[in-house]
Amino acid sequence: MRALRPVTFVVLLCVASLVAQARVFTVAVYNVENLFDVDGVSLFEDYAPDRYGPQHLARKLENISRVLQRFNGGDGPDIVLLNEVEADQTPETSVTDIDAFLKKHARTKAKTLLTAKDRLTPELAGLPAHVWLLKQLRDDRLSPYRAAVGRWRVDPTGHTVAQTTVVLTRFPILEERTHDTDGARGILEVVLVIDGQRLHVFNNHWKSGAGDPATEPVRLGNAQVLRDRLDEILRADPNADVILGGDFNSQYNQKQRYPQMPRTAINDVLRSQGDELALQLPGGPDLYNLWFELPNERRGSDVYQDEWGTLMQMMVTRGLYDFHGIQYLDNTFAVAAYPGFNADETSRRPVRWQFAEGGSGFSDHFPIFAMFRTVEDGRRDEWSMPSNPSRTPTGPAEAVPAPLPLESATAVAKIPAGVEFRVGANLGKLFRVSGTVSSVKPFRLACEGSTGGEITLWVRDPKVRAAFFGRHKVGDRLEVAGELGQYRGEWQIVIPDRAVPAK
Repeated sequence: MRALRPVTFVVLLCVASLVAQARVFTVAVYNVENLFDVDGVSLFEDYAPDRYGPQHLARKLENISRVLQRFNGGDGPDIVLLNEVEADQTPETSVTDIDAFLKKHARTKAKTLLTAKDRLTPELAGLPAHVWLLKQLRDDRLSPYRAAVGRWRVDPTGHTVAQTTVVLTRFPILEERTHDTDGARGILEVVLVIDGQRLHVFNNHWKSGAGDPATEPVRLGNAQVLRDRLDEILRADPNADVILGGDFNSQYNQKQRYPQMPRTAINDVLRSQGDELALQLPGGPDLYNLWFELPNERRGSDVYQDEWGTLMQMMVTRGLYDFHGIQYLDNTFAVAAYPGFNADETSRRPVRWQFAEGGSGFSDHFPIFAMFRTVEDGRRDEWSMPSNPSRTPTGPAEAVPAPLPLESATAVAKIPAGVEFRVGANLGKLFRVSGTVSSVKPFRLACEGSTGGEITLWVRDPKVRAAFFGRHKVGDRLEVAGELGQYRGEWQIVIPDRAVPAK
């Protein structure tokens, strides 16, 4: 909070009254790991009709809604930036008025519409994924949202993007536009009006492959598109209120994590940084990355190769620190990870989406969120003073480790007779299996113990996987530990690279 100047009691009462009128709201960023519709047309094999159907979509919608209900006492965030919503490949849906559709089906749940009949009506089959989500959120009595959807080009040659970005908001949408980028999804810009104040929101989903120098040039282009538009806004108003969010497929400390990259999109082009007070300096940086609000060991919303990642990000401009328009509420940035719910109780990793038994789980990313408020003062020359502000412009070079506690893995050989461990409820849980190699292509193990049967073994790193598989032949005895997973209907144990047996 700012320090109070010497004022009279009457003025203090006025200030208190203005503060009381401020509206506090929550902004969340959430990669939902492929929310796809059920029209039978998809650019991803996993979402073909023989693998993904109405029951899966119904479960996926319910679980996304359950996550959003964790905010604001069950009412959900006020603004949600969604990533990995399907770019509908059949945009010729018969539903042209979304509000009328939602009103028409207000008394019938989304799950009922999806699963009540063997075959969906043309109206329902052609419904885009984001409309299904709006329907689910209405069913669950979350306050109604408006939706802005990133534009894409349908390409009959198959080069169409498979996913797009969506912004859900309870506030009026003044403008929306999509800024095309080469080699990745367009960047969705939405201008909202909150208590008469403008807020620019950018939803990003940059080219994947954070640690791959070969894909960083594409992200450099993505970042340049965003930086050019941001510069345009800030030239017109240096104190404009702007939130940049989404899946940047970059670490917040990309330049430090990957020194082999001569230039990085997030740090060198976009100029994301972590000195919070420097925003107030004339000619200083104009962006602050909210990951710096957390201690280093708590910076992470996804896991890759036993390391926490920060692909999901939220950045704010200096205008969100003045006393005009919209203001960031100090130290409210956090990761929405709940052990026993969307975070595994043992590993604390995300409980990701799985197709088994009609679908289960949530996403391979945790949501991130922060709180903001409207301010009545109208002072552009006065700055809020954060408590314990970050003064470190750059992040550390080291990744935050996310090792699996394999010592707690359940030994399959000791599971009681008649109890099957290959069930949807156990996906992502840790198991230790022993047995003999029954096949090398694919690589399978005949499990010892009362449950018996075969299970596929998998290692994510291709070099480690090839070396491991190449050392063994049918009949060899093995003991391994890892996560229970499923791929294209096949149960598998995913062994961490570091836990692959040396012999």
